[in-house]
Amino acid sequence: MLNKKKIFNDPVYGFINIPGGIIFDLIEHPYFQRLRRITQLGLSHLVYPSAIHSRFSHVLGAMFLMGEALHTLRQKGHQISDEEYEAALIAILLHDIGHGPFSHALEHSIVDSHSHEELSILFMEQLNSEFDGKLTLALSIFKNEYPKRFLHQLVSGQLDVDRLDYLRRDSFFTGVSEGVIGTQRIIKMLDVDNDQLVVEAKGVYSIENFLNSRRIMYWQVYLHKTVLSAEYLLMNILKRAKVLSANGEKLFASPALAYFLETPSNKQDFSSEGNALFHFAQLDDSDIQGAIKVWSSHHDVVLARLSSNLIDRKLFKVAFSEKPFDKILIDDIQKSIAKNYGISMEEAAYFIIHEKTSNSAYKVNENNINIRFKDGTIKDIADASDNMGVSGISNVVTKYFLCSPK
Repeated sequence: MLNKKKIFNDPVYGFINIPGGIIFDLIEHPYFQRLRRITQLGLSHLVYPSAIHSRFSHVLGAMFLMGEALHTLRQKGHQISDEEYEAALIAILLHDIGHGPFSHALEHSIVDSHSHEELSILFMEQLNSEFDGKLTLALSIFKNEYPKRFLHQLVSGQLDVDRLDYLRRDSFFTGVSEGVIGTQRIIKMLDVDNDQLVVEAKGVYSIENFLNSRRIMYWQVYLHKTVLSAEYLLMNILKRAKVLSANGEKLFASPALAYFLETPSNKQDFSSEGNALFHFAQLDDSDIQGAIKVWSSHHDVVLARLSSNLIDRKLFKVAFSEKPFDKILIDDIQKSIAKNYGISMEEAAYFIIHEKTSNSAYKVNENNINIRFKDGTIKDIADASDNMGVSGISNVVTKYFLCSPK
């Protein structure tokens, strides 16, 4: 008989045990194995060279933390059946299965009819059909339809095991030490009160550190100016490729990538009657990277120059501002690009990016992180903390940025 009880050696947590059964079968499924070929941080390796870890390693880490959290809650007297335990592990294991290559760039360029969360549900429903309904409870937890709401909070919330893993893992692989958080201590401080996840009061400082780390990681890694420049450059490459394909240009592409370049995607295509989900399941980073490498010598000046810029890391310079950039300035830069490259103003628009980005490390009144004191009082972390900075972390910080060739 096949031994389904496996061990992964993880650089962050050490050995991760796979409990076997359906979880082993899900990990072995091609949908899940695809996550090995999708990097967790997209183009962040252009800034942090070691940030090439995969979504596969992230979801295994999140599953490990889910097991630790459920074990802690069981020790504190909360009834979690073996079926609920397994379903929660499945829900977190599959929470990122809908991510595509360079996920957010893909969502805003050639696959814009569904978010990765919606695609995750579609994949889970497909797997549920293949596994004869054995994922029904996991789907119910994932979609927050199961009566024990705290199980969903562990999968998706402001203190979920997804965030606990990616902050620590991304910090490890980027070398950004400010992102290090005490995952084990936070998990040991978890409890449930009135079907809501709470943190014991003695864990408040760990939560403060968690929120501060999240804020720093967003500005220093996820929304780093060079990462933003690279991601928007990738979006414009894919948008240009899609325009050329729509005009009848036959571009080099894998069958899966060609499908999305040549076929306008919509909700119906991803239904059981369409082919989009099948083709999406074939897409990974290598499809995009291989195509861009070839496109860098394409006869279309715009596609070739954009592609070679990304391949050779000749990224656009970035300027930040607290307010929108002046339209006259943007027009002048666009005219200069058109003149220097010998292209039209419409084509020059691919070489200038003016967008905004925003971040809030903590959102008050949205799946609050609740702190429970010894007298039974429960307070939101923003009120419970004596760190004045925590209240400020809930403020939404918006930055405008302008990218153009150096």
